[in-house]
Amino acid sequence: MSRHDEIAELLDRAGPGRVTDSAYDTGWLARLGDADADLSDGALEWLRRNQLPDGAWGAPHLGYHHDRLICTLSAATALARNGDATDRSRIDRAAAVLPSDLKSLADDAAGETIGFELLAPALLTEARELGVVGGEVDAVLADLRAERDRKLAKVPAGHIDNRTSLAHSAEMAGSDAAHLVDADNLLSHNGSVGFSPAATAWHAAATGTGLDYLRASAGADGGVPNVGPINVFESAWTLFNTALTGFGGSPGRDRLLAFVARSWTPGRGVSFGAGFRPEDGDDTAVATEVLAGAGRPVDLDALLSYSGADYFHCWPTERNPSTSTNVHALGALRAAGLGQDHPEVAKVLRYLAATQDPAGSWIDKWHVSPYYATAHALLAGAGLRHDAFAGALDWVSRTQRADGSWGFYLPTAEETAYCLQALTLAHRQGDPVPADAIRRGHTWLAAHAADPHPWLWIGKCLYSPDVVVDSAVLSALALVEEADLARPVGVGR
Repeated sequence: MSRHDEIAELLDRAGPGRVTDSAYDTGWLARLGDADADLSDGALEWLRRNQLPDGAWGAPHLGYHHDRLICTLSAATALARNGDATDRSRIDRAAAVLPSDLKSLADDAAGETIGFELLAPALLTEARELGVVGGEVDAVLADLRAERDRKLAKVPAGHIDNRTSLAHSAEMAGSDAAHLVDADNLLSHNGSVGFSPAATAWHAAATGTGLDYLRASAGADGGVPNVGPINVFESAWTLFNTALTGFGGSPGRDRLLAFVARSWTPGRGVSFGAGFRPEDGDDTAVATEVLAGAGRPVDLDALLSYSGADYFHCWPTERNPSTSTNVHALGALRAAGLGQDHPEVAKVLRYLAATQDPAGSWIDKWHVSPYYATAHALLAGAGLRHDAFAGALDWVSRTQRADGSWGFYLPTAEETAYCLQALTLAHRQGDPVPADAIRRGHTWLAAHAADPHPWLWIGKCLYSPDVVVDSAVLSALALVEEADLARPVGVGR
């Protein structure tokens, strides 16, 4: 099968938007109990099968402490509430590793998972009440509770409904902040609370509503994903990756483009899932770029609605900006025909220059690896003469591993693909990129393309959008091969 045939096949299966299962969300499903005994029992069995060797729950390939803490607390408290006598040893093993994750939170390069400052203290309080953890956590718990109380004090009563991003983390309200939730207007059109199995399970345990969404979300093995569906995100990012290869039309491509366009809200753009509110700047930027690149009409006013004084926002209420949102805004502005001197383009370039690490990389709040944000910055800035991109290109080139791969925590096909995309396009436009680095990267990636993808994306816990990652890997392989850089010098076809 040719690479273009593989791309066409991938585009045919893209769109549903299911990501990897989550111990955090499955823990909430396991709390349903009598509200849906089948879902609850299936989730308990999933938790029992998926405890990690060290006693924690979470991403199996790397120890990201925010992820491990959130997932372990959710799973262990669920087993303490609804499990049986055989689960005591599982809970004890989990309790033994929790203190080290609490102490190591500052070690995570990209920082907190979504809603961590609200979810972690509520879970830790529950774990303390159930005897999952003891007094050794009290000092840390007091600090976390104080931070949570400060945050919740800023949320108006009844504010959390199906139009706010806080609905995605509605389970953080618990019993002490239920007044913040507008329960009558909480469910989204698909029956979920904020497209979140955890938030929906929390609500369903009390009201019995949202069970159809949870039944549809649960896999045959009892687990549920971290979020879903992310059908707009999966469609747009898959189109973004495959468009880099110059791949032309196919029924799958046309279907995804039509879906992205159909999901658009005039003046606001799109969110990660069709019908999720509010829309956001990151998904809107990538959707704008892929629609413009395909020659479709674009609503530039929607993208510009996320433009702030100094950078583009993902949401106007976010606590800290996203590098990738600004990188993708840059790509979208350029795809729409705006030049380097345009005020909006210049603003993004100033932001990127101000936030770049001295080594040449960027980190982002939606992904644990700096290779994602940095490679995407190089793609968005292709052809622009700017010191930030020269530094980024140098950083990517010199951090390649000896075996030809790239990876911040461990070598991965995903990160290697991002770097190969960026380096190959830079090489094509005449930038100083060693061809041998691209060849060695291609050799490694071709051998590891089918490996399981480590969970590098940041939600309330870590996850992998496997179809999107597959599209990046396939795109990178095709780009290198189309540039005739896959073979050593002197080796014929």
